[in-house]
Amino acid sequence: MSKRPQGSNGLAAFIDDKSVLITGGTGSFGRQCVRTILRRCSPSRVIVFSRDELKQSEMAEDISPKANPALRYFLGDVRDQERLEMAFRGVDVVIHAAALKQIPAAEYNPFECIHTNVLGAENVVRAAIKTGVRQVLALSTDKAVNPINLYGASKLAADKIFVAANHLSGENGPRFSIVRYGNVLGSRGSVVPYFLRLVESGAKFLPITDPAMSRFWISLQQGVDFVLSTLVVMDRGEIFVPKMPSMRLVDLARALAPELPHKTIGIRPGEKLHEVLVTQDDAPRTLERADRFIILPSIAMWTKGKTLTGKSVASDFTYSSANNPDKLTPSKLLSLLHDGHRP
Repeated sequence: MSKRPQGSNGLAAFIDDKSVLITGGTGSFGRQCVRTILRRCSPSRVIVFSRDELKQSEMAEDISPKANPALRYFLGDVRDQERLEMAFRGVDVVIHAAALKQIPAAEYNPFECIHTNVLGAENVVRAAIKTGVRQVLALSTDKAVNPINLYGASKLAADKIFVAANHLSGENGPRFSIVRYGNVLGSRGSVVPYFLRLVESGAKFLPITDPAMSRFWISLQQGVDFVLSTLVVMDRGEIFVPKMPSMRLVDLARALAPELPHKTIGIRPGEKLHEVLVTQDDAPRTLERADRFIILPSIAMWTKGKTLTGKSVASDFTYSSANNPDKLTPSKLLSLLHDGHRP
């Protein structure tokens, strides 16, 4: 993602005087998104919607409503449709980031994963339609593409819900689209802070699942910038995929701790060797722009004059971390980690 996301320049004009709500707003993405919106724009309200009062309290110490009069903290769970409806009143834009994301936890607690990721998505759609939200942009994951674990399967189901929601909302109702990207460098639960903790604790080696394993990588700020730029350009039912570099986990470990040896521990249940963001089956409906791919919905949507343009990809195109020509070098990795929390 070396290029500035298209649509970034129009962000302030788009957000100014609007009310924006972020579900899961106390997470890594939500915090950085709130900081970015408050610094770059003049919204009428920015509402942090989440279920953890402690995280909200801690976030409020860092991003204070007193210093930011537009900021609101709203306790609630996406499992509760009535609470969502109360929170969505007067809201123009919803960014849906709430999810259960830990793969082993989802495998062990499948009901909880489904209730939050799938039924929660349904509740967001119903609440948005009922309260007249203008548009909803949902965050997805590379794990939703050809999923082999419950987390990925639940996010695929959520993606399908948000695409189909455009038919439920009708021509004059809310517009729904999706952003899908790869691993976020430095976010809570990612491998980078895990490796750094091992290094700081004096570990004798770094555990590597498989020397060939590769992943897409994006900084936290790049992810926020891409989501916000997508709000400006989205129409209905598209899945937006940023162009990102890829890197093998073994190279990432070597960049973070060149002196430490590695120990291969094997792929964990539910993990893939490589990740795919655009499949060959998606190719006939995929457009390419300088900074992103756009997967168009497979069924016709209500339109109100906006037409997304781009170059059609080849019929056998796939966007995989294994064959991605854009490789993340150690110097670029360290630069992304340095800039990852800069609004």
